[in-house]
Order: sequence, then structure tokens, then C-alpha cells
Amino acid sequence: MSRFFLFSALVLSSAMMVPVSAKADDRDHHERRYYDRRGHDYHTWNGNEDRAYRAYLDEHHRPYRDFGRVGRGERDNYWGWRHQHPDSALFKVEIR
Repeated sequence: MSRFFLFSALVLSSAMMVPVSAKADDRDHHERRYYDRRGHDYHTWNGNEDRAYRAYLDEHHRPYRDFGRVGRGERDNYWGWRHQHPDSALFKVEIR
């Protein structure tokens, strides 16, 4: 009988961990929106925006920091730079 309880506890704890791990994974891939105070518009943070942000950091010789954790002044500087560097200038698309 104790083996049954041990097995039941193992199955129950495994079943409870699946939604928690799925929720954490969903949060990492969810697109966020940030407000640009100078441009008076919203920007959706997605894969292209992350690539542009990394190009901005590279151009300014700065180490990577998650955009959600940088200060307001740094965000404003990035959005100003971003308005001067549209996707068409940053990402070259080759058609063969």
C-alpha cells in the first residue's frame, strides 16, 4: 500500500510541475510593448527589435543588458537611435 502512495505522490507532483514550466516558457517568448516618450509611439519587442537592440549596443560598444532592465534614459537613447535606423537599413534581405 505504501508503494501505491509513493507512486501517486510522484505522479501528482509531476503533473503539477508541467503547467508551471509551460507558463515560464510562455513568458520568455511573449512579445512586450514599450512606450517611446520622444516618439510618442509604442514599439513591440520581438526578434527584430532584439536584433536591432544588439546592433545598437555593438555600435555603442556596450555589453548586453536585458532591455526591460535598462533605465529610462538609456531606453530613450535607444528609441532615438532606432528611429534613425529602420529595419530596411539594419537587415539586408537577399533574394535569389
